[in-house]
Amino acid sequence: MAASDAAAIRRDFPLLRQLVHGKPLAYLDNASTTQKPHVVIDRLTQYYAEENANVHRGLHSLSDRATRAFEEARVTVGRFLNADPREVVFVRGTTEAINLVAATFGRSCVGPADEIVVSEMEHHSNIVPWQILCEQQGAQLRIIPITDAGELDLDAYAALLTDRTRLVAVTHVSNAMGTVNPITEIVRAAHGRGIPVLVDGAQAVAHGPVDVRALGCDFYAFSGHKLFGPTGIGALYGTSALLESMPPYQSGGDMIRSVSFEHTVYDIPPHRFEAGTPDIAGAVGLAAAIDYLSGIGFERIADHERELLEYATGALARIPGVRVIGTAAHKVGVLSFVLDDVHPHDVATILDREGVAIRAGHHCCQPLMERLGVPATARASLALYNNHDDIDALSTALQTARGLFG
Repeated sequence: MAASDAAAIRRDFPLLRQLVHGKPLAYLDNASTTQKPHVVIDRLTQYYAEENANVHRGLHSLSDRATRAFEEARVTVGRFLNADPREVVFVRGTTEAINLVAATFGRSCVGPADEIVVSEMEHHSNIVPWQILCEQQGAQLRIIPITDAGELDLDAYAALLTDRTRLVAVTHVSNAMGTVNPITEIVRAAHGRGIPVLVDGAQAVAHGPVDVRALGCDFYAFSGHKLFGPTGIGALYGTSALLESMPPYQSGGDMIRSVSFEHTVYDIPPHRFEAGTPDIAGAVGLAAAIDYLSGIGFERIADHERELLEYATGALARIPGVRVIGTAAHKVGVLSFVLDDVHPHDVATILDREGVAIRAGHHCCQPLMERLGVPATARASLALYNNHDDIDALSTALQTARGLFG
């Protein structure tokens, strides 16, 4: 991506223009949440100013307009994932999507002595729902180990798959290390034994194109706020066959065909899983974000971030006392690191005073931190609007932090 193009993209994000503690903001906390371009903010305003009404069943013009906008957003998400829109369920985010699958598919298909396979690098939202399910059903959680570089041990993974395995749930991209997992290989091995695969795509969707058909996965979950869209909206992709076999997640309005005191007939997917009034504005805002990114080109975004990650990795390598955590051969723009004996929270606090926003802590990956032998890390995460100036500000601020602690 040319420097002029990158500068123009940056101007699309109004929040990035502000000063923090008198310094230009270098926002490097994108793995936590991304900033929103004008087109998304404007689309939300337009919806509430011109289209706001409840969707489905309404007979007036506003309801029809809102319904069309909502269902067109579903089409946009389906196109983004290369999925049929009927395979797209709107949810609050990745966490709800995983809980939905655990509460429906999981409770229907997992029984005593069955097994669910996850990995050592999972976010808590892709561990705890399965732990709860295992406790309720008498099943067992099996763990794919990782290497010291932060990559999955695929031989160990293959050995974990048995006749008792009912689901593999694995992240596409590690939020704590940036590791990109070989999903097609993971799916191929699982499908060879008739085991479905759920992919946590929260950290993958902002960094490049996602094709669920090519990946071959059975479920794919992501959050809008990590894709330059609104908070409180996300999507779950599920194959038609699995969604049709699953009972409702929540019950109430808009997920039924008919109700009597004797019997209720549920709607077909995806509406079966969307009880109550949905986040209509969130859905249309998410669609606006996807259209914005598609206009730039996901391959261009990936190339830009790849170059920026290389530049940032080199910059951190030149700072004495900095050790990068997670050195997988294939990773996206996430750099977790530790600085000598300085606690990551102190590092983040000092960097904030220099206008640099990063994340510090266990990143909702406490089992991973235990495996890596660290209590926490500092994490700088990149997005399409970041540039060399942001990395230079990070590097300078880290030198300042190092100087303060001797």
